[in-house]
Amino acid sequence: MGEKSAYMLVLVVVSLMGLGIVMLLSTSVFIADRADIYHDVHRQLIWLVLGVITCVFFAVVDYRFWKRSRWVWFVGACILLVLCFIPPFAQPANGAYRWIGGGEFGFDFARLQPSEMAKLAVIFMIAGWCSDSGEGIREVRAGFIYPLGIALIPVMLIACETDMGTAALLTCVTLTMLFVAGSRTWLFAGSAVLSVCVLALAVVQNPNRWQRLIAFMDLEAHKTGLGLQQWRAKLALGEGGISGLGLGEGREKLMYLPFAHTDFIFPMIGEELGARATLLVVFAFVIVLIFGVLIANSAPDPFGKLLGFGIVTLISIQAALNIGVTTAVLPNKGLPLPFVSYGGSNLLFSLAGIGILLNIYRQGSNIKSDDRGELFDRCRAVPRI
Repeated sequence: MGEKSAYMLVLVVVSLMGLGIVMLLSTSVFIADRADIYHDVHRQLIWLVLGVITCVFFAVVDYRFWKRSRWVWFVGACILLVLCFIPPFAQPANGAYRWIGGGEFGFDFARLQPSEMAKLAVIFMIAGWCSDSGEGIREVRAGFIYPLGIALIPVMLIACETDMGTAALLTCVTLTMLFVAGSRTWLFAGSAVLSVCVLALAVVQNPNRWQRLIAFMDLEAHKTGLGLQQWRAKLALGEGGISGLGLGEGREKLMYLPFAHTDFIFPMIGEELGARATLLVVFAFVIVLIFGVLIANSAPDPFGKLLGFGIVTLISIQAALNIGVTTAVLPNKGLPLPFVSYGGSNLLFSLAGIGILLNIYRQGSNIKSDDRGELFDRCRAVPRI
């Protein structure tokens, strides 16, 4: 694999974070009713420093420690998810219960989104369970029902927060990890059908979600209502063209496109820097995927392989969903663009994941290439049916 995998991963992540800060400076200053126009930039820089420190810490700690402490992380994440509904810790916003904070205790900055921690906790659990299962991963209960049932505990708590996007993302990551670990293939066909049915039921039973789906099907007819964000995002991308209007010259951020500095930062990049920049962002996440998988494949044990692959899958799928939503390819759902969008919790735990990947690289760098197992053999040579 060589040292280039780790170097390229770090270089791309640093570039994405730099782009995020630059675009945050360009967009967040136009938020109304705020005395300090650089409020969000200051907060993001603080989270960035904390994230870098966390990344270094996770890069130093042996990744096997997360296997030993996975139950602590899992139970802790579930407790924090429950606190999202319990005052005075709960910090609801826009009808969603996704945050906890210390505002009632004088700590206004201490606001956390527990679902971001839950993502890593579930990855720790699934990687640990599958690596300990051995040949049992081929059994229906031990290799599929039990681990999926464990993962569904935080998934259901996240869904109750009305964060269906994160719940669906975490479910997808869990199923992908189980498939790579070696669970029987035929189980995934049934789970895919069941997942689609549950998702469809959740949409039909919720008037807001149903209306969002209707708006997605015809943005032109709903451009002043629930289709506003995606409609304005498409306008921003179209206005930017190939070369963009110029940094700071975007128009949609002038209170036309809601949440331009958070979930919809990608169209702002397209409007101001052009299609070339957006394609580079897409390419950057492809690089993260490729070199992240190479690093995961260098791990000396099945747990390291699955852990690294789970983190890479999480970042890649989340980036793909965000880009799909902001380009109106997918229905609107609030998921940040990793390393770029404004949001401290996502940045913190995304950098923690990068730190784990770097530690996996350090642990596997001394293993001879002849002894390295292939990641996509499900961590063991087992024939499939």
